[in-house]
Amino acid sequence: MTDPKPSRREAILHALVELLEADPGARITTAVLAKSVGVTEAALYRHFPSKRKMFEALIDFADDAVFSRCQVILQDQEDARVRLQQLVNLVLVFAERNPGLCCVLTGDALMGENEALRKRASQFFERLETQIRQILKEGELRQGLRPRTSANRGADFVLVYLEGRIQRFVRSSFSRKPSTDFEESWGLVAEGVWG
Repeated sequence: MTDPKPSRREAILHALVELLEADPGARITTAVLAKSVGVTEAALYRHFPSKRKMFEALIDFADDAVFSRCQVILQDQEDARVRLQQLVNLVLVFAERNPGLCCVLTGDALMGENEALRKRASQFFERLETQIRQILKEGELRQGLRPRTSANRGADFVLVYLEGRIQRFVRSSFSRKPSTDFEESWGLVAEGVWG
């Protein structure tokens, strides 16, 4: 059985991500994107009314992919320490498998785009921080885990680790994998959160 051919909409998004991965930091024009997909610019606009909508679709994909899996972790794991470790690992592996999308989430690909789009990308990380904070609070309430600091500061600390790993991945042109030496580095982060 063969895989169904991706829709034109999916092909456009896939081509956009590939262009972002091939040349991180480069500004992608609709002309370049259309050529990559093998369609006219007018055809692009039949599927997406603007380039902003293309980027929003990529952010939506990241939201759906990460947070649907996050829900599975929350359902499967009771221990807050395990939940948090698995959530962080999930995000790092997702980033590693989607390098072009990392350029969007970190805002690198959005330079010169509408400011609202950059804010939309930052909501991905804000939502992650909220989820991390909730895990820390639940660990304290349900398991009696005593964090070194408040749940807010602990969530901030974990998010800085996550964002730093992803940003370094983008900055290194995807050569420094975010999940490299995860167990060792996570041990240091977890010690910073719980002691």
